[in-house]
Amino acid sequence: MIDIHSHILPGIDDGSKNLRMSLGLIDMLIDQGIDTVAATPHFYADRVSVEKFLSRRQRAYESLAEALENTPKAPKILLGAEVAYYSGISSLEGLDSLCIGDSSTLLLEMPLSAWSEYMISEVLNISCSGITVVIAHIERPLPRQKKKNIWRLIENGVVIQSNASFFNSVVTRGKAMRLLRSGFIHLLGSDCHNLTDRPPAIGSAYEHIEKKLGRSYVERITETGNALLGL
Repeated sequence: MIDIHSHILPGIDDGSKNLRMSLGLIDMLIDQGIDTVAATPHFYADRVSVEKFLSRRQRAYESLAEALENTPKAPKILLGAEVAYYSGISSLEGLDSLCIGDSSTLLLEMPLSAWSEYMISEVLNISCSGITVVIAHIERPLPRQKKKNIWRLIENGVVIQSNASFFNSVVTRGKAMRLLRSGFIHLLGSDCHNLTDRPPAIGSAYEHIEKKLGRSYVERITETGNALLGL
């Protein structure tokens, strides 16, 4: 199974603070049956250049990869980024280098505020450039959006990711299941940051989905992830 959204790399963002925490997160993902994880640290274009970000990310990855050399069943780690939307993002030089692994799939964090027509057009411009946009944790901005705008994005090839917590919470699980069943959600991510208040809990989300909707929905999510990441 795939975790397409995580913050497991040590010391690069508000996720894992050190190598020990990263190894703990990896152990939890292994226990939950994850064999592929996208490491997607936050990228903010107004804080760091693409070149500097990629250099910092590579150093963090190498330290983790070395520590995992003797770890049985260590998941495959694909490097990516959780790219924060900003005005003009479709023109960012090097945007394609922030895609996950060797794919053309980009994890995009959209604003929590209502999306304007300009914002939507920016996302569509990225899609037209040959990049497949995956909108991160849709449940966060969703309350302020017009669903027809999100369906419009989906109809134009944009993919929607939800966090595992959306399916694990008894408060939101019913809504999450309805959205998944309707084709509104396509991918699942742990969005794990640490071992305490934001640990990986993607395994239980997959279990809830299988119990409520059937194994075919878990397989559909996995197949979608495999296709997008070229696995």
